[in-house]
Amino acid sequence: MPLILQEDVSLKALNSFGVEARAAWAACIRNLEELEELRGDARVQDLPRLILGGGSNVLFARDFDGLVVQMAIAGVEDLGWDGDARLIRAGAGESWPALVEALVRDGHAGVENLALIPGSAGAAPIQNIGAYGLEIAERLHAVSTWDWASGAKGELEPQQCGFGYRDSVFKRDRPGERIITSITLRLPRDWQPVTGYAELERELARTSASRGIEAKDVFEAVCALRRRKLPDPATLGNAGSFFKNPIVARDQHARLIDRYPSLVSYPLAGGRFKLAAGWLVEASGLKGITRGRAGVYEKQALVIVNRGGASGRDILALAGEIQATVFERFGVALEPEAVIV
Repeated sequence: MPLILQEDVSLKALNSFGVEARAAWAACIRNLEELEELRGDARVQDLPRLILGGGSNVLFARDFDGLVVQMAIAGVEDLGWDGDARLIRAGAGESWPALVEALVRDGHAGVENLALIPGSAGAAPIQNIGAYGLEIAERLHAVSTWDWASGAKGELEPQQCGFGYRDSVFKRDRPGERIITSITLRLPRDWQPVTGYAELERELARTSASRGIEAKDVFEAVCALRRRKLPDPATLGNAGSFFKNPIVARDQHARLIDRYPSLVSYPLAGGRFKLAAGWLVEASGLKGITRGRAGVYEKQALVIVNRGGASGRDILALAGEIQATVFERFGVALEPEAVIV
């Protein structure tokens, strides 16, 4: 099949907020040969590029006067055992929620805590997705890449990816140049459940108290929790958690706890603390508010939603109001987790 390259393309169906924006050019990439063909197309060679997976973590606040590259490389391959771990390779375009479900169904434990996180497999390392005590950095064996400038293929080991909290080298270093084509997961042979979060422990105690915890129990518990707290983008546009949980020093944490004893926080290495951004937003009286057609979700204050017909600028304005209000009350700066274009 020929390369699919289109001009003046609506991005509404390509972002989970469901906001209207247009790209000067857009291409759907299904294999490396199509990347090579696109790279050689004179119409788009010198344009700014935006690499898009499932569009579940992006907010278009304006049209994009460049090339949107939607990665749709499919395929899942079981590479077998490598010492104490099973290696599973997935194309960048594979649905991450579907991949996790399939792995658990097939008896491959290790990423069940990351169930129902929307997006594609190729986008997962960029954001270093994480939930309920686990980050994808802990389960990666390698990230396969393709370089726009040279056309060269490469492979990065986890220690080369510069992983941090919702961060990686792919966000900071040459975005739009080094393109992820596949990821290889490393799933432990000696699996132990990751159950450090109180709400996950409560859910597991309710559903599997009479026997040992299995990977499918964690998967089902995480799915139940996420479905209760988070709206389905198909019915209410959103990008999941809009803000990162801020990290503060010990002295600032002590001052905040002294004033707000119910503040939800988690200790980190080095004496720092991670604060629950959702608690900060809710304690600021913003949970459930609406500004035009944009709002804060009634069941989870960390989620900004498109109630129907909101523009990217509407959502960005609401995000700015939330940041200003939280900073005024708590002196804590909230940083967007969503990528803003």
